[in-house]
Amino acid sequence: MTFNDLDIKMIVSAPFQQNAYIVRRKGATEALVVDPGFDTDSIIAEIERNALELKAILNTHGHADHIAGNAAIKAAYPAAPLLIGRNEANLLIEPRSNLSAGFGMPIKSPPADRLVDDRETIDLAGLRMLVREIPGHSPGSVVYIIENSDPIVVLGGDVLFAGSVGRTDLGGDFNLLKTGITSKLFILPDHAVVLSGHGEETTIGVEKRTNPFVGIHAD
Repeated sequence: MTFNDLDIKMIVSAPFQQNAYIVRRKGATEALVVDPGFDTDSIIAEIERNALELKAILNTHGHADHIAGNAAIKAAYPAAPLLIGRNEANLLIEPRSNLSAGFGMPIKSPPADRLVDDRETIDLAGLRMLVREIPGHSPGSVVYIIENSDPIVVLGGDVLFAGSVGRTDLGGDFNLLKTGITSKLFILPDHAVVLSGHGEETTIGVEKRTNPFVGIHAD
């Protein structure tokens, strides 16, 4: 991934093809891990290979494929705080809620060190991020919008995908999700980049114009 002032490494984990991200400013050693999935060996190897200092673990939401690596990353870097949206905190420690129990592999994460709220601004590893809560895929999913980057980058989890949105058939609410996307993400500049929890990157402008679920031509 090429950005003007950020270095972002994506690590894809089987079996759900989930995207974890290691994010830092170019030339910096302080870094963040976003949604560590099952492939923690690759995440740790990337951190060690670049001699990075992990400043935090960010979860966009508490579904199993996005928190599976929390325990291992936290064990390797105990000083790095774990952050998640306030209304997702229980999913970290409840396998039925985070959907792992249904797959016969109950996952429990360490509890959050810090709970974040809608409209909160956090500063970590030289990155200024605006938190926006966009429920609908999960009860309190958040996105982290890196405001001091060019272009703006949205660490979006499973809220908005290239050509799609997060599934809402597992206790979610599509109308709530659509409202959150249109009112909180589609107000960003068209060139803002969305890094999703699955699949390829996209931009706000592309999704506004073409997304069949929430774009301007959606029903």
